[in-house]
Amino acid sequence: MRSEGRGALLWSLRITSAATASYVVGTLIFPGTQPLLAPLTAMLVVQVTPVSLLASGLDRVIAVVTGVSLAVGFASVVPLEWWSLAILIFVSLLIGQALRLQSNLIEVAISGMLVLGVGVLSAESAAWQRIAETLVGAAVGIAANLLVPPRIPTADAGRAIEGLADAVSDLLSRSADALEQLATEHQPVGAAAAAWLGDARRITHHDVPRVGATVLHAEQGRRLNVRAVGTADLGPGLRHGLEALEHTAVTVRSMYRALADATSGGAAWTAEDTAEDVVLGLVQTFRELAAAVDAFGELVRLEAAPARKMGSADFGALRAAMDGLPEARSRLEELVMAETDPDLRELHASVLSSVKRVQQELDLEHRVRRQLQLRRPVRTRPAPLRPHAARRRQPSPFAEAEPDAETQLMPKLDDDIEDQ
Repeated sequence: MRSEGRGALLWSLRITSAATASYVVGTLIFPGTQPLLAPLTAMLVVQVTPVSLLASGLDRVIAVVTGVSLAVGFASVVPLEWWSLAILIFVSLLIGQALRLQSNLIEVAISGMLVLGVGVLSAESAAWQRIAETLVGAAVGIAANLLVPPRIPTADAGRAIEGLADAVSDLLSRSADALEQLATEHQPVGAAAAAWLGDARRITHHDVPRVGATVLHAEQGRRLNVRAVGTADLGPGLRHGLEALEHTAVTVRSMYRALADATSGGAAWTAEDTAEDVVLGLVQTFRELAAAVDAFGELVRLEAAPARKMGSADFGALRAAMDGLPEARSRLEELVMAETDPDLRELHASVLSSVKRVQQELDLEHRVRRQLQLRRPVRTRPAPLRPHAARRRQPSPFAEAEPDAETQLMPKLDDDIEDQ
């Protein structure tokens, strides 16, 4: 909490300093005026990451120039009325979309309205002053980011990834506790399974993209940032952690879908005497999965923590949590082979597939290999211009296909459960 408060204080100080400096520079260039547009532009520009700093400043300048140019043209032919204002705003937004100004799109219309309100006689001078103030604010904001660069938000991304792991593990633990209670009270499971499926969908549709944006921001915050010089690049570890948890979340969603299908519509096996044992077996598996996911999220957070806290990363906790997954696999494999009910066989097969997938995604050796692949630059070998037909080797029918260098888990996983 102390580090978060210190980071918020430094962030506020950077923006305040940049805005104040741009206002002082604006008053020196335009004495006797109040160039408030300069600090406004500096505040907007200084918030972006260094890699997108130049693009953000350029987009804002283009937006202002476009808006004031439209306003000068309108002010020379039409008075300021409600209909002229509406036409100016509409045309400004269309042109801004055509220029793909994105977050600075609304600035085209704002600049046009402010200059149009000055009137016909002084519109040209107001336009040039507004453009100059924007240039001053953008220049000061760029200089502030280059001279006093922002911190690299690696720790924030690590905490976000741990939050995603907590969401998945909490869902597994919560459903395990509820399943145990339903089994002991001989209550139906179908309605609860449908609710858990909805929770899993919210994680994959909302939490995963949000955490992905945080990881992307951390990766961009390192580029062109002098604070990154001499420090380890933790981006590959964060990227793999996000990928592993994303695949895990989709796998858990598929498992809950199978549970909802197997318990809906009054399935025959739910009325048998062995139903309680089946549900309690699922409870044990869910808890083993929850422990593995929780330990993995904590490991990613500790690896992304500042250097002074790196020693607290405990790989043994993840290994201990993963020890229960092979036992779950063996138990489920026996159930799949011995089960005669088709619904139960499909349910156990789905849970077994989920355990295998999670075990592979959260494996430490797989994590190291994937980080090395993410660090390695992708190089494409140019194809020969004229391959000689006589030297072309035919593939052996007994040769095994080699796996790709990059992971194929996500495309295969999406193809299998796209409809879930």
